[in-house]
Amino acid sequence: MSSVSPSTASPSISSSPLFSHRFLSRALPTCLRLGRRRRLPSLLLPVSAGTNWSRTKCSYAAESVSENFSSAPIDVVADVKTEKIVVLGGNGFVGTAICKAAISKGIEVVSLSRSGRPRYLDSWIDQVKWVEGDVFYASWDEILVGATAVVSTLGGFGNEEQMKKINGQANVVAVNAAKNYGIPKFILISVHDYNLPSFLLSSGYFTGKREAESAVLSNYPNTGVVLRPGFIYGKRRVDSLEIPLDLIGEPLEKILSATENFTRPLNSLPASDLLLAPPVSVDDVALAVVKAVTDDDFFGVFTIEQIKEAAATVRV
Repeated sequence: MSSVSPSTASPSISSSPLFSHRFLSRALPTCLRLGRRRRLPSLLLPVSAGTNWSRTKCSYAAESVSENFSSAPIDVVADVKTEKIVVLGGNGFVGTAICKAAISKGIEVVSLSRSGRPRYLDSWIDQVKWVEGDVFYASWDEILVGATAVVSTLGGFGNEEQMKKINGQANVVAVNAAKNYGIPKFILISVHDYNLPSFLLSSGYFTGKREAESAVLSNYPNTGVVLRPGFIYGKRRVDSLEIPLDLIGEPLEKILSATENFTRPLNSLPASDLLLAPPVSVDDVALAVVKAVTDDDFFGVFTIEQIKEAAATVRV
């Protein structure tokens, strides 16, 4: 495998819809079964900011060309996009799940967090580039090189000012940096509103989250993704301690799903979702992020059920 520099790109080929990276990434694997033909020059596609390309080689012929095994093969060499993501807060509960899921799907991962590399050992950890730093003082020119998407898990609790800063301002800084650098996609882990009355939604936690959502959707109207999970469960690591949140979340999710038809009339009551909104597995959130990274038609705001549906399509 070798990368292609902008200077070697062929404008006449890359400008044709036939040779778009979407066409090549889907059609080229099939080409391998089409037989041997005469050798053609390599097809080179342009490289733009925020895009990674890997070289793919196969035999290709039009349907009208008959089999002739005495001839030499045509080798079509094309450059197919590969994914690279930057996960903000990648050493946190949700962040590590996203990093792990992305690695399992062949996505290159860079994590930026104040704690840097996890202290525990796992087979996937060495495959992530761990960067220790603060989003407000990050060297974005170094961190965002080659990235095709930024995923933010930034958020937290504290006093009003602290919650507005970490849930809102930190994410806005990251969105603006990604946009200015030319990163094509931004994915935000936000929060379900629990059907809370407006005076509760005015707290720093929710106003910060909605400020972040607004930044994503305004800067990335056709590629931005906002995931709104409720309570997220799984095995949460705090240093060497593992907290089994799944012991609560998993059975509760099953109970609420089983009783959904009976509880649906209560959904219109203020704050009803504090009791009725089903928990979400951290693995489902991570797989929904993978879906967002790899599917260009997946964008917008996604509810709890839509997160689970997206995860199911990736899990298969």
